Amino acid sequence: MANEAKTSQIFRRLLKAKGYYDDKTVAIEEQQSDNKRINKLLQNASKSGLGKGFPDFIITCSRFPDLIIVVECKADTKRHESETKESYRDYAVDGALLYASFLSKEYDVIAIGFSGENDSLTELTHYLQLQEEAEYHKYFHDGELLDFDSYHNGLMQSNYKFNQDFKKLIAYTKEVNEELHEKKIKERLRALLISGILIALKNDRFKAEYRSYETTETLVRNLYNSIKAELEATDVPDKNKHSLIKGYEFILTNASINNPSAESKKYLTDLISNCDERINGFMITHRYIDTVSQFYVEFLRYANNDKGLGIVLTPPHITELFCELAEIDKDSVVIDNCAGTGGFLVSAMKRMLEDADGDIATETNIKRNQLVGIEYDDEIYTLLISNMIVHRDGKTNITNGDCFEIDVEAIRRKFHPTVGLLNPPYKNKGKGTEELEFVLNNLSMLEKGGKCVAIMPISCVNDTTGKSYALKRKILEHHTLEAVLSLPEELFYNSKVNTVTCAVVITAHVPYNENKSKKTWFGYCRNDGFVKRKNRGRIDDNHVWNDIKKQWVEAYINREVIPEFSLMRRVTAKEEWCAEAYLETRYDRLTQEDFFETVRNFYLFNMKNAGHTEEPEEEVL
Repeated sequence: MANEAKTSQIFRRLLKAKGYYDDKTVAIEEQQSDNKRINKLLQNASKSGLGKGFPDFIITCSRFPDLIIVVECKADTKRHESETKESYRDYAVDGALLYASFLSKEYDVIAIGFSGENDSLTELTHYLQLQEEAEYHKYFHDGELLDFDSYHNGLMQSNYKFNQDFKKLIAYTKEVNEELHEKKIKERLRALLISGILIALKNDRFKAEYRSYETTETLVRNLYNSIKAELEATDVPDKNKHSLIKGYEFILTNASINNPSAESKKYLTDLISNCDERINGFMITHRYIDTVSQFYVEFLRYANNDKGLGIVLTPPHITELFCELAEIDKDSVVIDNCAGTGGFLVSAMKRMLEDADGDIATETNIKRNQLVGIEYDDEIYTLLISNMIVHRDGKTNITNGDCFEIDVEAIRRKFHPTVGLLNPPYKNKGKGTEELEFVLNNLSMLEKGGKCVAIMPISCVNDTTGKSYALKRKILEHHTLEAVLSLPEELFYNSKVNTVTCAVVITAHVPYNENKSKKTWFGYCRNDGFVKRKNRGRIDDNHVWNDIKKQWVEAYINREVIPEFSLMRRVTAKEEWCAEAYLETRYDRLTQEDFFETVRNFYLFNMKNAGHTEEPEEEVL
């Protein structure tokens, strides 16, 4: 006869072996709880649907108060998990998920189903349900119980947690944007204000004292002085420090910020506090994400001029993809000659530091000598430096200037760059510098054999006449076109930019035309799994990006030829450089829904370009 008491005893032994009972910060409760918060959440969690219900084990840790582990046991392994996961009384996993559904209103929950009466014949299955989310996810390896710290670390590193926290960050950018709009602070100053606050919070004294300042005047003066002190302490070249500090002088003169009323002082104090909790909190959990740019783009989305100061933010998942395509490691030296607010440099620093694996000397060298940036616009340069400061360095070799006037040979002699990453400024109605000229400029700074990965309008690589053709020919004469990836059509949806783009991967100073057998890999990478969600923009709501990115990178590195996705082909400057020009179309797979979707997209495209009201955000199923 099945004996569930044996199962519970086996699980207690597992807990003991993993040190749960020895950790004074961990509380293990069985079939009840002294925690009022937990009791309240479980007051209607009975498996019968009537009254309170408690799992066999409830495990919490005072060091991680927002995470809870619930365990439901069954003696018979045949009662481990049902197909529907809705047989709460009869199956271990089902029961654990029931309790998780109630507790997830206020906790991140790891639900564990455990079954078996024999130590050598047990089953253990994990599920993860995040706070305030209805869905649960298969996560962690089944069969083995981990210690509490491993569960917490795994949760923090998961794509599920990142997407949840990033969603909250984006929501906060909208919230603070509306507040600053009501305060009549101009769009271009809002990101500077937020970045200034983040810099000031690096000052220990300001962080400890700002809540105690009695007047707005005192608070504003100390805010500015703390920003100034932190900037002066950096190793940014002296010639740039003055312009950096000057960029934040508006804080001393802006009427809205300096309003002497008690209400205004409270708002500024609360804004600083929220920046510390909600922005710094995000960056502590998810290091090296280009957070400042998220605010910058949100603040400029509704500005009178479409592109504000001319920046189009490269989405974070694409900057990380480029780092993998370039195979960046701890020995790489990365240069971005169109650095913007630093998205590529931040992602590169993240990947390089991860590869350094805690080696302090290597980490220091990466930050001091292996990240090089050039930015032309003064105000964007200020944001770029502030971005690197809040990410704890990488700012030493960032220059405020024109990349076409930089001494290229001096850059190569001093830094020996091995990787170039860039998102060049896009021409406006045909006017401006050709995007491929920025790519060639980047390539000129790389060592022979270095990799350049750039994102640009797909028209640049498809043009077969005029300036783009001449620049394509120049690339093939002096460098090697390794790959072109056709990127999602609505990649810049969150920035309200309609440009369809591609990514090019080029090896520097190895002529393509001299190797007659060399072919280029073309990938149709249109579907990154992101979907549009009302009020949240285009996001990885189904948590599929990591798997898709892995497939793309592996297919490129291995030069895989995959039907309807990728091919290898030798090209000339007279040909289009994109996968869709050469992939065979499977007409037998087209459906009526495909036809309607294509017509709908074409109609909306014409409406937007005719100046009609933009398409509202919608749920995409």
